[in-house]
Amino acid sequence: MPSPIGALLLVGRPGVLNGLYVADHERCASIPPEWVEDADAFHEPLRQLAEYFDGTRTAFDVRIELHGSPFQRQVWEALLEVPYGGTASYGDIARRVGRPTAARAVGAANGRNPVSIIVPCHRVVGAGGALTGYGWGTDRKAWLLDHEARRQ
Repeated sequence: MPSPIGALLLVGRPGVLNGLYVADHERCASIPPEWVEDADAFHEPLRQLAEYFDGTRTAFDVRIELHGSPFQRQVWEALLEVPYGGTASYGDIARRVGRPTAARAVGAANGRNPVSIIVPCHRVVGAGGALTGYGWGTDRKAWLLDHEARRQ
């Protein structure tokens, strides 16, 4: 899918999304030869992502399946609570998951989020609001945060 931050690759099975990546980025999932391209399988996520980038959607309602450790899944669930246009620090997320001293572990889990944008890891910032780390680069993180701020 084309987007303002680069082509996006959606992966999963029909009706269930379990990966959303910037296709031309070095951290994009590799595509096994047995995988089959099927844009129809992701009609709803594609529609909702287009609306997000158009500025008409602030929340997603798509079926996702996240694969990770119990802690990673806790962090990803906490990310879903960070509102559109808002931010939270790594420490904030650590406190939300009941591990107040685990900000670094939250950062690691955040970096392994397989369904970026929909699970809004771009909304997590450093303690002072600094744009620290983002798997797709801080330029894309800044674009996503600015995009959301302009639409409020």
